[in-house]
Amino acid sequence: MNHSEIAKTIRSRRESLNLRQEDLAEMSGVATKTIHSVEAGSSNPSLETLLKLADILGLEIVVQVKKIN
Repeated sequence: MNHSEIAKTIRSRRESLNLRQEDLAEMSGVATKTIHSVEAGSSNPSLETLLKLADILGLEIVVQVKKIN
């Protein structure tokens, strides 16, 4: 998943739960400015930040290891 796909997924899920960015910030402990940047695809959020957001939004982060030939 690239930044754009992550941004769309987080924004879409937040909106489907009828949450404002400010609501998500308060619930997750992540700054509103950071959430805005993540949703805009203009930041490179830490795994910790993504885990906090995913937890509140009911999302799961799955890591796949690429095969090296």
